[in-house]
Amino acid sequence: MATILLIEDAKTESLVISKILKSIGHTVLNAENGEDGLNLVQKEQPDLVLSDIVMPKMDGFQVCRKIKRNNNTNHIPVILISSKTEDTDRFWGLKQGACDYLNKPVEEGDLVASVGGALS
Repeated sequence: MATILLIEDAKTESLVISKILKSIGHTVLNAENGEDGLNLVQKEQPDLVLSDIVMPKMDGFQVCRKIKRNNNTNHIPVILISSKTEDTDRFWGLKQGACDYLNKPVEEGDLVASVGGALS
């Protein structure tokens, strides 16, 4: 299946999401902050990036914007995942280039559907 980079600083959330993705056959790379995640995007060229928004060093909005503005990575779809549930946050995330925006806690069905849509 696909190689997915998960950028998430909350260990429990990271474990839950990783387990779901692995259960449907994907390989999961992990980063705990935006800077490390962006470095992995450049190095590994994953098929998809899932990123939290509120993180140390660089937030998910910045990560998404940098991925989408770089000619070497702008083809990689980004899904933002956050506890920020306001419509303005969703709007801003999609404006940065994200293909989807999921609210925490992420429902397994929503995650699987979003990942499937982003990879098709």
